[in-house]
Amino acid sequence: MNEIYFAGGCFWGVEEYFSRIDGVVETKVGYANGTKKNPTYEEVCTGTTRHAETVYIRYDESVITLEELLQKFFNIIDPTLLNRQGGDIGNQYRTGVYYVNEKDKNIIAKYMDEVQKNYKEKIVTELLPLSSFYLAEEYHQKYLKKNPNGYCHIDLSR
Repeated sequence: MNEIYFAGGCFWGVEEYFSRIDGVVETKVGYANGTKKNPTYEEVCTGTTRHAETVYIRYDESVITLEELLQKFFNIIDPTLLNRQGGDIGNQYRTGVYYVNEKDKNIIAKYMDEVQKNYKEKIVTELLPLSSFYLAEEYHQKYLKKNPNGYCHIDLSR
């Protein structure tokens, strides 16, 4: 098993999208790489904590590779938008790939270099080690499973 963290705007849709993928065995939403310990959703929404809404993904490498997950991630985001995705605006909605295994860094960087060739604008998606991750409140976990008609900025059919 391996794990990776994706920030792709509002975490509700990103979590739902990845939860449907064969080989993904667990997803959780939370707040990554900010400055405050154990922030609340309300605090993150102010932008002052510098956390990104992020999805933890644990996956079975014998079923799906990191490259395949990256392909799916970059299919649902616009990596050239700074601090926003869809209708969501703020630094908590920035895009990022946060790794915990140093061996993944080069794989991700190489993949992002290839993706950059598809855009005239510079990709602003962060590539950083995970420095912190705090689980979001329970009502955010599996939000779109609990609220099938809830807000989602991505096309879940992709």
